[in-house]
Amino acid sequence: MVGAYAQLVENHSLPRTAAFFDLDKTVIAKSSTLTFGKSFYQGGLINRRAALRTAYTQFVFLAGGADHDQMERMRAYLSAMCRGWNVQQVREIIAETIHELIDPIIYDEAASLIEEHHLAGRDVVIVSTSGAEVVEPIGELIGADRVVATRMVVEDGCFTGEIEYYAYGPTKAEAVRELAESEGYDLSRCYAYSDSATDIPMLEAVGHPHAVNPDRALRREAVARDWPILTFQRPVRLKQRVPSLAMPQRPALAAAVAVGAAAATAGLVWYASRRRARLHAV
Repeated sequence: MVGAYAQLVENHSLPRTAAFFDLDKTVIAKSSTLTFGKSFYQGGLINRRAALRTAYTQFVFLAGGADHDQMERMRAYLSAMCRGWNVQQVREIIAETIHELIDPIIYDEAASLIEEHHLAGRDVVIVSTSGAEVVEPIGELIGADRVVATRMVVEDGCFTGEIEYYAYGPTKAEAVRELAESEGYDLSRCYAYSDSATDIPMLEAVGHPHAVNPDRALRREAVARDWPILTFQRPVRLKQRVPSLAMPQRPALAAAVAVGAAAATAGLVWYASRRRARLHAV
């Protein structure tokens, strides 16, 4: 008990840490943005031809991942497609369909890792090239503490098709370093997870990089650098996961830690009083 309490105090004196997760094909099994294609079609935002093209793009993404050139084409296509969309309508469509579309494709392995990092006292940060309107509610769904995502320019409540902030490649690494500075993270003790070689700068920024379901280029780099390679292959609804792995809300976790520390202190006081009583009896 004494050792556990001492370790708790010691951990509080260490710099803060975080685990940075790419989203698509790392935490969820598909492209987060393209997954909503059918919903956008049903909501009248895109026509049938665009819906079919979105489905095909999703297939290509799943079949072989996306290199830099493919990501650039996808960015240009999605930016043009969303020009004129009402932002509030987009948010409402996502809110109405997120549990139906995203919950079933969350990797069980990723959800377990997120729980483990939280239990270790680390923040969980989603760093995704997808748009903030999509990534933020997914981050809330999986219990992330922060989200870094692409932001589109909005005028009069509608997307203009221009990009204000593009969370891609080296920009992700810059965001990680900026968060480390503002939040006090020790990057040498932080973790990062991604499936794509385009995220190598982000992986390089931390002390514990991991390749998850890596594309060919990232697999080569991971083998060359001796980075751990993880295979996630069990998408599962969060409510269907093993109950014992369920992660309490952060306030509840903080309360549990506080109660544990109080119990440890009370135990030490009780032990000391009993010891003094025995000495007096002698």
